[in-house]
Amino acid sequence: MAEFSYQDMFPVGDDYTEYRLLTQEHVVTKSFEGLDIVKIDPEGLTLLAEQAFRDISFLLRPSQLKLLANIVDDPESSDNDRYVAVEMLKNAVISAEGVFPMCQDTGTAIITGKKGQQVWTNFSDEESLSRGVFNAYTKNNLRYSQLAPLTMYDEKNTGCNLPAQIELYATQGDEYDFLFIAKGGGSANKTYLYQETKAVLKQGELITFMKSKIKSVGTSACPPYHLVFVVGGTSAEANLKTVKLASAGYLDSLPCTGNEFGRAFRDHELEAELLGISRKLGIGAQFGGKYFCHDIRVIRLPRHGASCPIGLGVSCSADRNIKAKITKGGIFLERLETDPERYLPKPTCTDHNAVNIDLNKSMDEICGILNGYPVSTRLLLTGKLVVARDIAHAKIKEQIETGQGLPEYFKKHIIYYAGPAKTPESYPSGSFGPTTSGRMDSYVPLFQEHGGSLIMLAKGNRSGIVTESCKKHGGFYLGCIGGTAARLGKECITDIETIEYPELGMEAVFLITVRDFPAFIIIDDKGNDFYENLLN
Repeated sequence: MAEFSYQDMFPVGDDYTEYRLLTQEHVVTKSFEGLDIVKIDPEGLTLLAEQAFRDISFLLRPSQLKLLANIVDDPESSDNDRYVAVEMLKNAVISAEGVFPMCQDTGTAIITGKKGQQVWTNFSDEESLSRGVFNAYTKNNLRYSQLAPLTMYDEKNTGCNLPAQIELYATQGDEYDFLFIAKGGGSANKTYLYQETKAVLKQGELITFMKSKIKSVGTSACPPYHLVFVVGGTSAEANLKTVKLASAGYLDSLPCTGNEFGRAFRDHELEAELLGISRKLGIGAQFGGKYFCHDIRVIRLPRHGASCPIGLGVSCSADRNIKAKITKGGIFLERLETDPERYLPKPTCTDHNAVNIDLNKSMDEICGILNGYPVSTRLLLTGKLVVARDIAHAKIKEQIETGQGLPEYFKKHIIYYAGPAKTPESYPSGSFGPTTSGRMDSYVPLFQEHGGSLIMLAKGNRSGIVTESCKKHGGFYLGCIGGTAARLGKECITDIETIEYPELGMEAVFLITVRDFPAFIIIDDKGNDFYENLLN
């Protein structure tokens, strides 16, 4: 018979995070039964949450910037790997100015807190943290992405990015530790749970399984990725919670071996093997090459004998995670990089092979020009684009189905799938990067049949129905670099006007003018798809 023995299932090691002191206000120390009690005012939690979400909207960890710089320096990187890495570094430099957030999708606010039993708050922690989230999103040029359901089918944007996802736990000690995450929809949508069996827990079978799932992630969530597999878990939700925390680097210091009591551990050997596999796939940092992933983490958890959940998730190029703590010494926040320019390589001309496309030509003329180039050709677009995404596509489909036809602007212009962040004062546009193209796949055959969406611009790979429709109707899909919204908004977009559905906010239809907007031919009018052999 086993004897009782308790251990923390997630025995993380020492915390070597570099913190900066926000303030020593809002925190006092009292004594109770011989113990120091850390008493926190509600304003302290509000200040911390507000600053955390401001910081991760504009700044990256130094480690993330070093990884991008490594891509530029690696002689094995493809030209497109380096091109994407340099664009992301340029984006980080612009974002660090604190005006244009690094990504137009400024995410769902997620807060995990571990509250020591010697920490006292005589108020609702969740409410005070939510107020900080509210302040960060309403005071800065961030996007409101949260939709409140009014009925099962009707929704309304909350207009402040609340509600936040807040989870607080009781722990020992006199510290209040936090992890703040801003999780965009693109990377969140690349979270998967597979309910497997014991049969997969063999070396050959598991690696084959994982390789196929790595490819299935695709490029729509803005690689290079921090990719995570979690094998096991006491429940499905425990597995996926571990995926999220691991993708934020929160569990990096787990031990590298298990024990008979069921602790979590990392398998560094399998991580290295999978990273090598990912770099041989040829997918690269979005447009072919070596750097599909910066790194891969594999965590093994205990499991019920009848269940073997395997979770998969990523943190994208907008790696928006930050740790914080409140101690008797004050309120502290992880120090992010405020000078990303030092990671940029010396100036080089990276667009010398790009084909300039004048968008003020007719659709037939533009299609004729694109017809002369193969997939993977790099382009620079100048002229007018129409911006429309999920809700606008649904409304336009309704117009066709009710006999109103397709709007002329869908026939005359390239359609850019995107939704902007707020526009800063004195600028024509806010951060304005591409959204995931696959969400619009089902509309393409219908729209192209009616003479629209003949050239589409977005991020990520697409399904076969788009390739077939482009071949049938003479269309093209152009890929944009995901993860460069600040640079696109500040340096490539010169004008923006709303032309339909203004009530939809960032989901409205816009007409924008662009200059030297970078893109790649991904699908052509002959049925060629750049990603076909890489992801299938």
